[in-house]
Amino acid sequence: MITKTERSLSLNFGHENIKIEAWCGGIRVRAVPIGEIPDRDFALTEKLPPEDVRVSDGGNGDGVFVECGGLRCEVHGDHLRFTKDGRTLLEEASYPWSLRLRSRAYRTHAGGDTFSVTVRFSAYDGEVLHGMGQYRDAKCDLKGTSLELAHRNSQISVPFLLSSRGYGFLWNNPAIGRATFAENVTEWYAESTRAVDYWVCAGDTPAEIMAKYADAVGHASPLPESLLGLWQCKLRYRTQEELLEVAREYHRRGIKLDVIVIDFFHWIYQGDWDFDPEYWPDPQAMVDELSSMGTRLMVSVWPTVDPRSKNYRGFADGGYLIRTERGMPAVMDFNGQVGIYDATNPGARKFAYGILKQNYGKYGIDMFWLDEAEPEYTVTDYDHYRHYIGSSLEVGNIYPRMHSMMVYDGQREDGVADILNLVRCAWVGSPKYGALVWSGDIESSFREMKVQLRNALNMGAAGIPYWISDTGGFYGGNVNDPVFRELLVRWFQWATFSPVLRMHGDRQPNIGALAWGTDKGGGFCSSGSPNELWSYGEEVHEILKSYLDLRESMRAYIKRTADESAASGLPMMRAMYMEFPEDAECWRLEDEYMFGADYLVAPVTEYGARERDVYLPAGRWAPLSGGEALVSEGERFRVPAPLGYMPVFRRA
Repeated sequence: MITKTERSLSLNFGHENIKIEAWCGGIRVRAVPIGEIPDRDFALTEKLPPEDVRVSDGGNGDGVFVECGGLRCEVHGDHLRFTKDGRTLLEEASYPWSLRLRSRAYRTHAGGDTFSVTVRFSAYDGEVLHGMGQYRDAKCDLKGTSLELAHRNSQISVPFLLSSRGYGFLWNNPAIGRATFAENVTEWYAESTRAVDYWVCAGDTPAEIMAKYADAVGHASPLPESLLGLWQCKLRYRTQEELLEVAREYHRRGIKLDVIVIDFFHWIYQGDWDFDPEYWPDPQAMVDELSSMGTRLMVSVWPTVDPRSKNYRGFADGGYLIRTERGMPAVMDFNGQVGIYDATNPGARKFAYGILKQNYGKYGIDMFWLDEAEPEYTVTDYDHYRHYIGSSLEVGNIYPRMHSMMVYDGQREDGVADILNLVRCAWVGSPKYGALVWSGDIESSFREMKVQLRNALNMGAAGIPYWISDTGGFYGGNVNDPVFRELLVRWFQWATFSPVLRMHGDRQPNIGALAWGTDKGGGFCSSGSPNELWSYGEEVHEILKSYLDLRESMRAYIKRTADESAASGLPMMRAMYMEFPEDAECWRLEDEYMFGADYLVAPVTEYGARERDVYLPAGRWAPLSGGEALVSEGERFRVPAPLGYMPVFRRA
């Protein structure tokens, strides 16, 4: 049976109900094994625009299909085929009857209204796949990989796929699961869900696909021009005076500091979201002095709530904490067994923002570091946790987006200008809620730097235009180690050509908590060694300062690139194929990228390297160091890379 509307087809295949609908320049497919299709949009929250749509139920003899945005979804038996201009871009897998396999396979959960589902698609030789977020063990080309659809510290699942065949694919489902891009099949699996839900769009270029994707899930909020310079951070500025002295030293040296960050345990207990008065006695004076130096203050906020916190009863009594299915309500064990507030609950979001407004907003603090935003569980048994809108198995991956939404919606209501908050995780649609995403707690090594470069490109392809990592990595970097000092230089050079330039890390040797002689609040946790520009010797300082000066000279370009990203859906750090889609070599490059439309950036990711190979697409390329431009027909060049210089070329 087929039911036709102006925008959609609804079909019944025995017990299975399926809906195919024109949606924001693409096609949305939803299906259930029995019953009605639930009305849950998850990432597809933007208003549907007027658009040219063709729908055929087969009555006129030209097949059963929905067509929108140049993409046609055709019904062939019980599976779907997506074509553009008569060419197949993507097709659900079809099987001979003898195998008893279907492209959409369901397994209902006994006694409940959710089910697990596997959706299978044909695999194509030579196809290159990008996106999907951030994974520590993935290549830039995802073909041949299997990815967990779940967030972890330094793993960010953003289930959007960009294909060299000319389509984009969104798995519009926040369930825990897995995506497998094998040579013989592509499979999407959700462990607990109420509907199959995916969206496909097509375009002649990656830029066209990214634009349609942004239209469907929401465009990024603007990146404020006032925050494009240096951000200073470390683990941890323990006291008000320590932080102010760092800011004063930057000011004395004439180094412009846009942001300085107060990290975790400036509170007494997790969930207080307030200053410990023993270590931060006069926050207003601190904010005022920083403001007089042109520096904005950001404070760390974890979603964790300690039973000893002054806010615990408010969260618990309101039903605003993530529940556990069995045993104790604690979900994380870090300096106390704590709960986590439930960002999927609108009441919890309002209550949480009210605390931020009361305890920080009164001082004029309006930038927040949303750490632990996956959220991080000590035990990742997702069936053990339940949110306001469903079990963690069913909806858990949407949490970081709702956490960013908590702050963003509150700040918009309060009339805060230039909203930007640092967050350790993201999901589809996070960028529209003022999210600057960073990659989490990563090791300080050249090996990790290579991983992070691939992550930057795939996060951009997944629709996260503002992404950064801890400059120099987070853990294991000794301030006195010459290898780490070189790593810091190379990472800082790379970070200069990123949305935000931010110093951060837990530098060794670490200063243990016992050194403070206290067992609470600001003295309870250890603190890393100094991590300022001048902390690594004069040679390193001079190189870092020269790159900061370079970035300051590029502010107008960086702001223009950020605005273009917000408008177009393209990331600021672009995989090479986004600017050169006709160049097959660019689809496989994972160690260089375009920063905006003009600059080709080639980070140095090997210790001791003083030159490297750079692939230059066809055209004329001027080295940023000066000298004669290189004219390329699409070829590799061996270029110098002394310690004080990272190869960067400007496109003529």
